Amino acid sequence: MAARPRLSAAARAVLGTVLGAVAARTAYAALRRRPPRGEATWTRTNHRGEPITLLEGPAFAAGAGAAAAVVPGLPPKVRAAALLAGVGSGALGAYDDLYGVASSKGFKGHLGALARGEVTSGAVKILGIGGAGLAAAALVSRGPLDMVVNGAVIAGCANLANLFDLRPGRAIKVGLLTGGPLLAASVLRGSPAAAVAAAVPLGAAAALLPEDLGERAMLGDAGANALGALLGLAAVTTLGRPGRLAVLGTVAALTAASEKVSFTKVIAADPTLNRLDMLGRRPVEPKKTDQVEPVEPVEPSGV
Repeated sequence: MAARPRLSAAARAVLGTVLGAVAARTAYAALRRRPPRGEATWTRTNHRGEPITLLEGPAFAAGAGAAAAVVPGLPPKVRAAALLAGVGSGALGAYDDLYGVASSKGFKGHLGALARGEVTSGAVKILGIGGAGLAAAALVSRGPLDMVVNGAVIAGCANLANLFDLRPGRAIKVGLLTGGPLLAASVLRGSPAAAVAAAVPLGAAAALLPEDLGERAMLGDAGANALGALLGLAAVTTLGRPGRLAVLGTVAALTAASEKVSFTKVIAADPTLNRLDMLGRRPVEPKKTDQVEPVEPVEPSGV
């Protein structure tokens, strides 16, 4: 009996993208029909002061996780790593979405509170995502040093993606722009596992982008953390050590910068970045001269 031909990396990438998209849309529809603990639990106010649902985040994490569990082409260890990184980070993000408070912000705020004996939801998430990143990295790494680097990349990407989730579609656009080259590189190298690892979260994110741009839903911590963690996993399965160290350095630099500057203000000040940021979004309403313009806070890091 002749063996069945193996699918190419490109074919597996297409299959992973489709499965990720279908699973995410299915999960989102199911969650909207029957929101856990009721619709009000997941409703927040967006930057326009309008109600918006956070259910996009759990839908992304669940959809990407389901697709990673069944898509062909992932070795068992990479499949398990995807579930640990994506679903684990998503669950911790959802915990912070539901129970987080604004009294402590950023790594400095949450870890400072922890040093005083106060365990915040953000501290739980920071430590939990770090642990999930290391656990996922342990499955795909060669030796302790690789595990530490890979774990830091996965956890750092999970946090960084969340820092961009402050305007409609922004975190997903950043994910697509950074994950797209990883997917292309894995296909060109003929690496099916790396191609699938990148394709699944990209497909799930792209499928939910219309909801995000339409300001009907947002990723929240659950979706942004899961998206970043899965793209971080895709990076460590695609890149060599120099590439992974470059990613880690970039992630660390941007995270440190977020403590001092507003990404939103930087994006708004650059015409090219601003056009990309506004692509597909509702136009910004003109300012009313008889109203006081609210001061936008600097984005917190790690929450």
